[in-house]
Amino acid sequence: MSSESTDDILIKPKYTILLPTYNEAENLPICIWLINKYLNELCYEIIIIDDNSPDGTQDVAKKLCAEFNGKNKIILLTREGKLGLGSAYVFGLKQARGEFVILMDADLSHHPRHIPEMIALQQKNNYDIVTGTRYALGGGVSGWDFRRKLISRGANFLAQFLLEPGVSDLTGSFRLYRKQVLANLVSLSISKGYVFQMEMMFRAKKMGFSIGEVPIEFVDRFYGESKLGGQEIVEYLLVFFGYLLQFLKVSFVLIIEYALKFLFLINYIISK
Repeated sequence: MSSESTDDILIKPKYTILLPTYNEAENLPICIWLINKYLNELCYEIIIIDDNSPDGTQDVAKKLCAEFNGKNKIILLTREGKLGLGSAYVFGLKQARGEFVILMDADLSHHPRHIPEMIALQQKNNYDIVTGTRYALGGGVSGWDFRRKLISRGANFLAQFLLEPGVSDLTGSFRLYRKQVLANLVSLSISKGYVFQMEMMFRAKKMGFSIGEVPIEFVDRFYGESKLGGQEIVEYLLVFFGYLLQFLKVSFVLIIEYALKFLFLINYIISK
């Protein structure tokens, strides 16, 4: 279902921001306000993809849609049930009208002030993709405890060491894509959850797309609870080792060895 006025069709935006939401009623208004603050001089649209949030996120989004009726529009798309992050991006991309598509979280973990930096870098070097990175000089993470930092660092280190993806933050989800590039990548995607981001970068490298990086300060969500759990860790492992088998032809014995070591590390962290 889409909330879109007749005027929306008349002005084609250059940038489309995709915001998947689930229980983001408190964060969403602040996120939208900040996006408008930092991108007010640009022509953009925001597409909110909500997975039937029970906290009233859709009601909040509808009010925001009504408030934005100038050149920058907000469009609400709804889905029945919690269907996953990757599929939300695919769903939103079908409605996107911008030449470039920006993926970000609605929980304020990704500050919109970094979007102009991404746009400037893309324009300067004509990149196909610009990704925000927590792990390059100038980037960082705030609000995470040691356990969560270690899990994130461990997952990125393992992927960097074996997959050589060409970016410093493989699991980050704050990115700018040329729309056609993203469409090409998602047409091949096999992931639905949080590993969607990892798959996009891995495929982008294999397909020869150019990628730039902007250091970002990742801040833990303002309101609500993190949606990353044990299921996402398992999915990460399955997809990660699937890539090794499919693309890198690493021996089965080596795959099992790395899998056992990583599972042991996760179990040790969680048990503490």
